[in-house]
Amino acid sequence: MVDRRPARPPETVADIAARTGRPPTTVSKTWTRHPAWPSPLEQLRGRWRLYDPDAVDAFIRDHIDRQAVTLEPRRLYTARDLEAAGIGITASTIRADRSRGRWPDPDDTQDGVNRWYGSTVTEALGKRRAYRRP
Repeated sequence: MVDRRPARPPETVADIAARTGRPPTTVSKTWTRHPAWPSPLEQLRGRWRLYDPDAVDAFIRDHIDRQAVTLEPRRLYTARDLEAAGIGITASTIRADRSRGRWPDPDDTQDGVNRWYGSTVTEALGKRRAYRRP
């Protein structure tokens, strides 16, 4: 089967920022420094490097957009349960963020164990940044 979509033209960092709704400095100073960022094409637009939009989309999908985790909304999860569920952060990060006020208070603390409902965790994850510079 032949793909009949027209090839998308190469993009500059400014084009990528406009298309994704991100600040140009985020793209130029954070994303492009990531080890998995696609290599620029050989051609230039003026003095600007050009990138393959399909490769950029793959990078964004794999490294920027946080993948949705399916958690049962009414089930209680410990920090270790959440780490094992693959939410993308460790139990120690949850504990550290909680002490800094960046993670919600537990929904249940029975027997001294902190537990959060799946709906609380899903909401908290939606507010987190997806990528920080290493």
